[in-house]
Amino acid sequence: MRNLKIYIIALMVSSFSYGQTLESLIAEGLKNSPEIQERQSNFKGIQERKNEVNTLPNTNFGLGYFLSEPETRTGAQRLKLSVSQMMPWFGSITTRQNYVTSIAEAKFVDIAIASRKLIASISQSYYQLYSNQEKRKILSKNIELLKTYETMALTAVETGKASAVDVLKLQIRQNDLEKLVKILEQQYASEETRMNRFLNREKDETIALLQELNMPKTIPSVDKGNMAIHPELIKYDKLYQSVEQSELLNQKEQMPMIGFGFDYVAVAERPGMSFSDNGKDIVMPMFSVSIPIFNKKYRSKTKQNDFQKEALVFGKESRKNTLITKLETALNNRISSKINFDTQVQNLEKANNAEQILIKSYESGTLNFNDVLDIQELQLKFQMEKIEAIKSFFIQSTIINYLSN
Repeated sequence: MRNLKIYIIALMVSSFSYGQTLESLIAEGLKNSPEIQERQSNFKGIQERKNEVNTLPNTNFGLGYFLSEPETRTGAQRLKLSVSQMMPWFGSITTRQNYVTSIAEAKFVDIAIASRKLIASISQSYYQLYSNQEKRKILSKNIELLKTYETMALTAVETGKASAVDVLKLQIRQNDLEKLVKILEQQYASEETRMNRFLNREKDETIALLQELNMPKTIPSVDKGNMAIHPELIKYDKLYQSVEQSELLNQKEQMPMIGFGFDYVAVAERPGMSFSDNGKDIVMPMFSVSIPIFNKKYRSKTKQNDFQKEALVFGKESRKNTLITKLETALNNRISSKINFDTQVQNLEKANNAEQILIKSYESGTLNFNDVLDIQELQLKFQMEKIEAIKSFFIQSTIINYLSN
């Protein structure tokens, strides 16, 4: 279980490397998550069961009063008191404790899995918000640029170098971009609500974001060997161990139970007689054995455990294949995001060069506003795809962190 704590810390450190703001959000989410708190309570409850199973069966007490007193040589029997205690087979209590411990370990893995999933969810939501924020900034800058072009076009109309149609086209383009800004604002509000749910706080609280996310120059390496110690796979191992402990307990329960006790009988003195044992009470030590002769249920339990272990082996292999597939997909997607980013940087540079050429042509007295709109549209496309590539890169990194750390 100590190793699983290390896995959670490692994953958090990997995620935190993207910025202090994300770190604080993840810390808050882990602290306030009802799901994690529920799993922690379940874990503590299972641990407490070790005290429950560390007990002997109930002690039996019996008290009897003879309404019709049977006579014996030493006197009449008046009262009978009996005490007995059954003892489980040797090692049964320890086996029960081991079984409960194995179940608790499986429950602890659930905490690790829930923590990983929450970290991934918060991180992905954060990058969605960042992408939305940056896209709105880009759109706002492009709207301001179009207003500048509109002023240029109005001046050109006055000098007869442009037509009113050019001005209208620029205004229509501004309206389209302002519409996109409003749509993104609605999407941001929706995603912000989703993030606040992850943090278990009011839906309208503001989420603080980083000012900039930079694409790394090189793609970090990934140790695929860590997949073998992923909590989702470790859980299968812990469940397998719990089934093994269940079978050991089943074997113990097939063994006899041994009972110890004694009977005490109060005897009255015989009147008018004098001898050494007159009225002597009776104390009789008792020994008993409880043997499960009809043990069909134990044989059935053994078969059930065998089937469970077999199912867990197949289930682990299936889940491992799924996780490996997801990891390979995320790795490929992250490489594609880096390629896409680099391409957009190059395209944006060329588009900016084309824009400068158009500006210089305006200074020389000629400006084709159709070309201006085309270049502006290309610039916006490249800028938006660049932001999308950054978002995709970090979201894929979040998936990779979940699967490989």
